[in-house]
Amino acid sequence: MRALWFAWVIAAVDAFASPALAQGEPLRVELVAAQEKAIQLDLQLSGSITATDSVEMSFRQAGRVTGVLVDEGDRVKQGQELARLDSVQQDQALRVAEAGLAAARAALAQARQASDRAEGLLARGVGTRAARDEALQALSEAQGSAKSAESTLEQARRAVQDTVLRAPTDAVVTARDMAPGQIVGAAQVVLTIATLDGLEAEFNAPDHPGLDGALGASVRLDTIDIDRPEMRGTVTEISPLVDPGTGTVTMRVSIHDVDGDTGLLGAAVRGHVDIAADGGIVVPWTALMREGDQPAVWRVGDDNRVSLVPVTIDYFANDVVYLSDGISAGDIVVGAGSQLLYPGRQVQMAEVLR
Repeated sequence: MRALWFAWVIAAVDAFASPALAQGEPLRVELVAAQEKAIQLDLQLSGSITATDSVEMSFRQAGRVTGVLVDEGDRVKQGQELARLDSVQQDQALRVAEAGLAAARAALAQARQASDRAEGLLARGVGTRAARDEALQALSEAQGSAKSAESTLEQARRAVQDTVLRAPTDAVVTARDMAPGQIVGAAQVVLTIATLDGLEAEFNAPDHPGLDGALGASVRLDTIDIDRPEMRGTVTEISPLVDPGTGTVTMRVSIHDVDGDTGLLGAAVRGHVDIAADGGIVVPWTALMREGDQPAVWRVGDDNRVSLVPVTIDYFANDVVYLSDGISAGDIVVGAGSQLLYPGRQVQMAEVLR
């Protein structure tokens, strides 16, 4: 800005002090050749570390919680008991089902003996076919009753098992939403566990077209609250949906070489992502002017006279602007001093210190 101010002052002084310049001597301004460059996005994002996979756990039936054996932050093993419901009714139903199966099996044994006896009597000629058929029908009914009793017993056993919540895999408890004595409903989430297979960082990234090329990009990660060496990760997911409240999209980054490091769960993290997006025509921001409601730049012709050309801005970066339409690579445009010009004004090169 200081150099640009000096350029304004020099031009103004020359214009009023020199009659020759006032009559049209070329104005000294900064001349820049437009260049085509790739857009390099350096995204710096803040987020948190979460588990790659998490499981929300619930009981299959409603009931009163009689015991909770874990708390947030506890590590659990596969099959470990986590919580239990009151199982008085289920235990009674199990005993009734066991007694029902025993009775059905006894009835089946009697029916089988009666069928064998009727078959033997018929074979010796002292029995009737009607008696044999009646015995076979009774045997078939007894077999059906036994199978039904077995199914009832299996359901009763599952109901008892369902009163105990067990860990499906090695994990860490990340949330607990129940307490002893609480009544919970079927499928109500009571525990959330995070598996130890991997960790990922979750960020809210600005919705930018350049993010289309971020999938698979390498990310540098620094923990904010925990003192540990820099980590590396890879962008694995970019949500296609924009959060209407923040105007951002969710970006997930798989973190390398941290499997089982549960101390990182929930930690705040800062991510640095370098993305190479589609290129554009680059000019300094000082070249931007306006023609009506459209951005424009002063383009210098072969006779060193300027004309105002409308342009389309694609992206703003540090000290430069990426254009997608209006001028081509190699065109000479006016940078510092562009606010002093008018169509047809003749210009010449001036050195501008930055």
